[in-house]
Amino acid sequence: MVDIVFVNPGDRKAVFQDLGKDLTAIEPPFQIASYAAFLRNEGYTVAIIDSNAENISPDETAKKIKKLNPLLVAVIVYGNQPSASTQNMTIAGRIVTAVKEYTNSKVVMGGLHPSALPKRTIEEENADFVIEGEEQIPLKELIACIKSDNDLSKVSGLWYKENNEIKNNAKPKLIDNLDKYLPIAAWDLLPMEKYRAHNWHCFDNIENRMPYGAIYTSLGCPYKCTFCCINAPFGGNSIRYRSPKLVVQEMELLNKKYGIKNIKIIDEMFVLDERHYMKIIDLLIEKDLDLNIWAYARVDTIHENTLSRMKKAGFNWLALGIESANAEVRDGASKKMKVKDIQSIVTKIQDKGIRVIGNYIFGLPDDTLESMQDTLDMAKELNCEFGNFYCAMAYPGSELYNIALKEGLELPKEWTGYSQHSYNIQPLPSKTVSAKDIVLFRDNAFHEYNSNPKYLDMLEKEFGLDVREHMEEITKTRLKRKILEN
Repeated sequence: MVDIVFVNPGDRKAVFQDLGKDLTAIEPPFQIASYAAFLRNEGYTVAIIDSNAENISPDETAKKIKKLNPLLVAVIVYGNQPSASTQNMTIAGRIVTAVKEYTNSKVVMGGLHPSALPKRTIEEENADFVIEGEEQIPLKELIACIKSDNDLSKVSGLWYKENNEIKNNAKPKLIDNLDKYLPIAAWDLLPMEKYRAHNWHCFDNIENRMPYGAIYTSLGCPYKCTFCCINAPFGGNSIRYRSPKLVVQEMELLNKKYGIKNIKIIDEMFVLDERHYMKIIDLLIEKDLDLNIWAYARVDTIHENTLSRMKKAGFNWLALGIESANAEVRDGASKKMKVKDIQSIVTKIQDKGIRVIGNYIFGLPDDTLESMQDTLDMAKELNCEFGNFYCAMAYPGSELYNIALKEGLELPKEWTGYSQHSYNIQPLPSKTVSAKDIVLFRDNAFHEYNSNPKYLDMLEKEFGLDVREHMEEITKTRLKRKILEN
């Protein structure tokens, strides 16, 4: 018997359709592996089943758990980015049901979505418990509780049923020592041979996307973008850091022990506090590791004088949340910046040899068909090395979700409908554009951008003919959308 088995749920077919076969990344579940390391450091026996990476069914997952006979099964629902938590709830719920059918273990659900909607989760799912807030301390307390007196009132952040009545305990305080509670992950418990990077991340060597690593250097974000749900587990807008020394130690471990070159910094906002991220960069330069790293930044947090050192440390890609070409649309999403600043920063980044991923959102509350066209035109003009095109979605835990509930807007009937690439996608309408027209615009924009001769010529010049042909092949297939069939 082990004390706790962590499960990383995922359903690539439902979430990504055919893109899940070989185009999407398969990201290691850093948080789960780090929680496992924390509990192992506290003296508990732990195991991890990554059903997403292994691409196994809920029944297969449950049978693996049965062999381990754990006291507690923790289904932790996160994803490749904060928005991916909700889209994984459908498969997470099926895994929980299967575990309850095949085993006698207690099951707890945690993660961003359960923390955003804990009452609904404990009502709708077959889990014994749901954690609201950060999971490490509640998990430790819950294992101890199951082993001793079963006094669930002692477990912080816990939602549970007692005599058919839903009860909940106060959320735990925010962790103030990330090095202790978010230690170097238990990579030895993961199927490291299964993980692969995004296709664009490896445009310099498109055939070598494996192995792949992903880590946090911080938790949370101080900004308040209306479409973002990142801070749902934390109860407010803040950011806390792991020490640069520990971060670099972990990256060195991934590189030297597991042969990993391709690494994602998962932080919602890595390029923010120079005292943090530049210390990491300087330490990486000292280590002289051969890495291919990507991370998130904001247009207004980029400083030109840091870019050369970032490139030297192995940062080859920066993802910028550009969102919209229209200032009023961006301001409505609490994201203030000027188009000329966007153009200038993209050029400065590229001039230092760092590639840019432009992230764009269609269907924000103030969007019109004209403003969405302006955004697409700007994206084509910027001609970033890769573009991500999203529909505005009311993710639980975001302000847009609260607005949708208040205004009675249609929300997805299934959790997979929150996936940008799913068949049953259901984004928000803007004030003037229907959800259907937003999906149609988004899908057309994706194909127009990626088949644009200017973009394809740039790819061929910078990365080679094989990358151009790779992108040309991608645009041959259109996603199927239920909303476009009616």
